[in-house]
Amino acid sequence: MKRRDFIIKGVLWGLAAGSLTSLPRISRAVEAVTGADKACDMVAIKGGEPDAMFDKAMEAFGGIKRFVKPNQTVVVKPNIGWDVPPERGGNTNPKLVRQIIKHCLDAGAKEVYVFDHPCDQWAKCYENSGIEQAVKEAGGKIIPAHKEGYYGDIEIKRGERLKSAKVHEKVLESDVFINVPILKSHGSAKVTVGMKNHMGIVWDRGYWHRNDLHQCIADFATFKRPDLTVIDAYYVMKKNGPRGVSVADVEVMKSQIIATDPVAADTAATRMFGLDPNEVGYIKSAQRLQVGTMDLSTLAINKINL
Repeated sequence: MKRRDFIIKGVLWGLAAGSLTSLPRISRAVEAVTGADKACDMVAIKGGEPDAMFDKAMEAFGGIKRFVKPNQTVVVKPNIGWDVPPERGGNTNPKLVRQIIKHCLDAGAKEVYVFDHPCDQWAKCYENSGIEQAVKEAGGKIIPAHKEGYYGDIEIKRGERLKSAKVHEKVLESDVFINVPILKSHGSAKVTVGMKNHMGIVWDRGYWHRNDLHQCIADFATFKRPDLTVIDAYYVMKKNGPRGVSVADVEVMKSQIIATDPVAADTAATRMFGLDPNEVGYIKSAQRLQVGTMDLSTLAINKINL
């Protein structure tokens, strides 16, 4: 086996096993060209608290200023869909959300908005997830998304099943979009990660469920590609998703995957979860629609253990 092929297979085996230990520090094929970790496309990090892991990952990317410029407005989109506390693994970890906002404001962002279109009662989700408090502590603005008037009509020109949607106005108006999903099981989609998290920025997500959920997720991804995808895999709900039943459904993995390519991010996270991404329809369809790549061997990947 060639050395490069061995390295690539090590990446995939490590992620499939739910571990980052076999992930190379940086893809050798890319390292020869870039010559620096700061040029990485993806960071896979484990072993720390959510805020500390994000700090270290941003160092590897060369800082949040790579994505956020002074006076820009930013949308940070976590999963706040469920009226459950952080340890239940239903929502994005509030410590991570708080730290992302701090980084954006330190980079000179004018405003940082945070919202979700929850499945449970929105005010309770915001409060009991811990995210509302975290946003306020960091200096961001948490805004509602429970009324149709907050959404504007868009056309999805490359969509196959999803041709249009109503998208939250702040996503349409802001300069930077940072998608911050939590990795967890999902009864309809098998696993929910970044592209699935887009369902929280649209008004009529029920249409997606009625008209080929996987293809609609992929179709929407052709309209809105995040500037950065930050996958929270600290508390990972391994069964009974997306809401979960109890903490018994959750594995504490203390990990994050952060990437510029949303398809690659979902691919890596799905392997970490223990699934083959080729069995997740929306990931395959998004690659076919050229949203991003499932081929992790083409990326500069920086693996960090804290």
